[in-house]
Amino acid sequence: MADIQINDGIIKIVNMEVQDPKAAAVLAEYPQVRWAEITRKAVKIGLGYLKGGEKP
Repeated sequence: MADIQINDGIIKIVNMEVQDPKAAAVLAEYPQVRWAEITRKAVKIGLGYLKGGEKP
C-alpha cells in the first residue's frame, strides 16, 4: 500500500507500485534520469480525470 499525503496542494506518493508491463516497457524506452518526470506527468494527467470528485 502506498503512503499518499496532500500538503499545501502537493501530492506526495511514497512506495507506490504499478503493475503494468506495457507501461513499464514504454517508460523503459526513455533514459532512467527522466522516469520520475515522465511518471509525475502521467499521474498528473490521470488525476485530471478525477476533477469532478467523488460522486455520491
